[in-house]
Amino acid sequence: MREQNITVDERFYEYAHQYKDLLAKWNKVHNLTGAKTPAQIDEFILDAIAPITFLPPVKTAMDIGTGAGFPGMILAMGMPNTHFTLVEPLAKRASFLQFVKADLGLENVEVKSVRVQQLPSQPYDLITSRAVTDTTMLLQLSEPFRHEGSLLLFYKGEKVYDEVSKLSNYKIIEMVNRHYLLIES
Repeated sequence: MREQNITVDERFYEYAHQYKDLLAKWNKVHNLTGAKTPAQIDEFILDAIAPITFLPPVKTAMDIGTGAGFPGMILAMGMPNTHFTLVEPLAKRASFLQFVKADLGLENVEVKSVRVQQLPSQPYDLITSRAVTDTTMLLQLSEPFRHEGSLLLFYKGEKVYDEVSKLSNYKIIEMVNRHYLLIES
């Protein structure tokens, strides 16, 4: 996982290794993610952690639809000074996230096993999402959780360009297999 010039604390690699082991075990029983092989899991981890190369430090973050931990849990492992709220409505995935949090001792992670619409309004410095819905819907879902200066980071594919025509104050960061849409509110 060190090939892409991503600078993280050495502890991140320990966490990522433990996470991979836990995901492989849980995935056999609960089908948490489409990433089944160690190589696929590595790709998902790299995809999730890559934005730390361009994100500024933030105090609070929310990941909408965390799933098996991509990107929220991975970012939390790489950004220990940021408090992450991982929102995942599916009980089996939320249980996995709770287990990972406890097993790795991640004090900067809070798991909410609800739909994002059920959470009380609270501002976050960073809001992320991967493979949940289109940008317009993500903007609506994230509205109660934004303040002036909040950053929105949406993990997108090549079709991101079709979703930004009505946006201002955004950047698209292109990497090998991913387009990251970064919006400042």
